[in-house]
Amino acid sequence: MRYLIFTNTPAHVHCYRNAVSELEARGHDVLVLARDYGCTVDLAEWYDLPHEVYGACETSKWSLLANLPAQYARALRAARRFDPDLIFGMGGYAAHTGALTRTPVVLLIDSEVTGLDHAISTPFARTVLTPDTFQTQLCDEHYVFPGLKECAYLHPEVRERGRVGADRRSTIEHPPAITRPPTTDHQPIADQHSTTDRQLASVRDRLGLDRDEPYAIVRLNAFGSHHDVGKGGFTPDRRRQLIETLAEYATVLVSDEGGDLAIADLPARPFSLHPARLHDALDEAALLVADTQTMVTEAALLGTPAIRSNSFVGEEDMGNFRELERQGLIFNEAEFDAVLERAPALLAADGTDETWRRRRDAFLADRCNLTRVIVDVATARGDPESVDALVPFDGVDAPEPTPESVPAEPLPQNE
Repeated sequence: MRYLIFTNTPAHVHCYRNAVSELEARGHDVLVLARDYGCTVDLAEWYDLPHEVYGACETSKWSLLANLPAQYARALRAARRFDPDLIFGMGGYAAHTGALTRTPVVLLIDSEVTGLDHAISTPFARTVLTPDTFQTQLCDEHYVFPGLKECAYLHPEVRERGRVGADRRSTIEHPPAITRPPTTDHQPIADQHSTTDRQLASVRDRLGLDRDEPYAIVRLNAFGSHHDVGKGGFTPDRRRQLIETLAEYATVLVSDEGGDLAIADLPARPFSLHPARLHDALDEAALLVADTQTMVTEAALLGTPAIRSNSFVGEEDMGNFRELERQGLIFNEAEFDAVLERAPALLAADGTDETWRRRRDAFLADRCNLTRVIVDVATARGDPESVDALVPFDGVDAPEPTPESVPAEPLPQNE
């Protein structure tokens, strides 16, 4: 079969990269249509994905709108030339390309807040897949899987510690040797922090960090996407205050999506490695503080404490972040003062690393390997009924998460 996959952001590349390798290993043809946004193309090249660039977009809302017509035209031409049997994506580009080429479309969506995108894309999809934490039914063909989008690349079955950019190969039928056997009732999930001395040294050496030097990562959002309209994160003054506070407890590495932070004047250094190495660095970090979204989920699945603060936080927040907080893996803080209080407490607390590993293992114990699900849906020509891990959305909003932390254990210091 022939599969066309849209990757409009770096997170999309990570979500599909293992599935691309697996489908090709099984003899299928795959073409990735990548948008030149942030480090999306860099990641597609790093992982040697068979890709074409169908357009560019800067980290601003106006850039997206200005480039929209030309990007649709190039995507449509590429699709007609490739002639796929099935299209995967996460929004309008994939859905409308499928409609115009009369190709079935599978949308994988994890954010409830992009209501406009859902309205213009889901009517054209054969199947819509979301995490089981999703709180709103999108269409009659809405199916859910037990896990999060990031389980496609950070689930223990597919996580490749210390081997980013290695040779492309099947990550389902032939998992890497460093991946331990699947969890059972008597066997915990493999500890993702247990990298070998050589792998650990490589990441730290490249970052210029001593072996035991604690460090925190600050991730700053550009808020340039269409779903970011009216939303915001840390102001310039608060960015400075946050970094100065964290620097009293750990070395601070900054990943700035917008690239407008004057970091030379701050007690911090930029994250200087290839973006494909960010998960390795996040794996070893003592803390992540972010006003963005995806990296917070990634930190949770790696067992790294994370604080998330932006204007999405609140009563209408996304189900995945509410669930991760309920599991004691992240903190969603609407108020900046709460961030400044929480971060030093986490960095100073004893036993945080072990606590987060236990919580991470408990959370992932019954979550699926999403790469396996994507491949199964692909080989079933987009039919979700034949995939055991998928069940129909039950037609009602997901229940509110309970305030009790799971597993039941106290949070460090200030809880």
